[in-house]
Amino acid sequence: MSISPSSSGEAPGSGLRVDVVVVGAGPPGENVADRVRKGGLTCLVIDRDLFGGECSYWACIPSKAILRPIEVHDAAARMPGVGTGPVDAKAVFQRRDRFTGFDGHRHDDGSQVQWIEGTGSQVLRGNARMTGERRLVVEGADGTTTVTARHAVVLAVGSDATVPPVPGLAEANPWTSREATSSEHVPRRLAVLGGGVVAVEMAQAYRGLGSEEVTIIEMLDRLVARQEAFAGEMLAQAFADAGIAVRTSAKLVKVERTEAAGDVRLEFEGADAVLADELLVATGRRPRTTDLGVDTVGLTPGRYVDVDDWLTAQGVDGDWLYAVGDVNGRNLLTHMGKYQARMCGDVIVRRARGEQPGEAQRARADRLGAPSVVFTDPQIASVGHTEDEARAAGLSVRAVEYDIGSVSGASLLADGYRGRAKIVIDEDRKVIVGATFVGQDVAELLHSATVAMIGAVPLRDLWHAVPSYPTISEVWLRLLETYGL
Repeated sequence: MSISPSSSGEAPGSGLRVDVVVVGAGPPGENVADRVRKGGLTCLVIDRDLFGGECSYWACIPSKAILRPIEVHDAAARMPGVGTGPVDAKAVFQRRDRFTGFDGHRHDDGSQVQWIEGTGSQVLRGNARMTGERRLVVEGADGTTTVTARHAVVLAVGSDATVPPVPGLAEANPWTSREATSSEHVPRRLAVLGGGVVAVEMAQAYRGLGSEEVTIIEMLDRLVARQEAFAGEMLAQAFADAGIAVRTSAKLVKVERTEAAGDVRLEFEGADAVLADELLVATGRRPRTTDLGVDTVGLTPGRYVDVDDWLTAQGVDGDWLYAVGDVNGRNLLTHMGKYQARMCGDVIVRRARGEQPGEAQRARADRLGAPSVVFTDPQIASVGHTEDEARAAGLSVRAVEYDIGSVSGASLLADGYRGRAKIVIDEDRKVIVGATFVGQDVAELLHSATVAMIGAVPLRDLWHAVPSYPTISEVWLRLLETYGL
């Protein structure tokens, strides 16, 4: 990939000087570039892989493209008079490939490159390493380019899936999220190691696509353990109803892929072995800082880059190094990475003008509570503290729950609707500090909870936010009535 000459007239292959260098062209990197360009600064975006990042090709976009047809199918099955047949896996994969620009041989990131260049930024494909303050060297197909940033370097390199050190696990060639979201076939038997978001979403996706046996294996005592306990319980029941086997509190001790049959055999302490055709490992992620040259500026390779609320790297003098998205470890969610990027870009522009960033540029949303959705059936939508987290934080709290299925809008949405809502209230301030919704289509309830929480809207004012009838938003009214308003 060639790049445009820099504003100082230097040619590719010799040296480039720009105001801002962004390493990583996923959604956070793209948003930083857009923001600093709107602020009048020049920008270079570097990536060694596909422009568009993990989200576009192997994470959010393909996983939701796979899950949505299954969600529609299952919703139709709960509606009398709507015929449903089996999900056409081939058609689902073809639709996914349209979203990811995959033509059967490779992904095409041309539209992503075009978007970045449309902001007025330059692009460069290659392996970037920092060599000192505001300096990088980029090894690409066309040779080596040295790059100097006048104002800022932003690390937006993301994270990689991890494989636990279980004997035989790495040698069994397991899937990670990349293989699970890009596979062209549906294994007859799938084992899933982990109980977090990727694990539960892909377990349900492949069961819906036609896998005959799906077994999800979690070392903790429940699925989605960071959510309210009832969320994991309801999801486990839904999995059981869908024919997905769930093992919790499971200790995996050995994995072996047999050459003859091609089976993957998982052995456990005190439990029967599991045989599968494919094994998905979804147990965590690590930042891509191992080969980035962070040691040349005083940081430790392989670790998350610690940042303050202005996304400035801590432990590096001069306020010139920033980190957004997965690489800083604050919230491994695309929308939060994009939020951080917008804040970061504004901070860089203000500092370049000789101004100090203010409260409007402080990334505080992910401190107050990051909204998240687990796109299973039922969906799990949450923001802020769980009840246990709020109590651990020293808040005086009261929690209120309500059966969403008892709301008129929910009973119209689906026969036999099963769902639950919970809000966590700070009794001293009388505001919501956490909310969790479980059920069909509850993702659309989440933004109202986020606005109420981030805005610290008093409960007495929420009482006057009248939900439309008949919608599942009526659950807000029922929650407030249950609380006592």
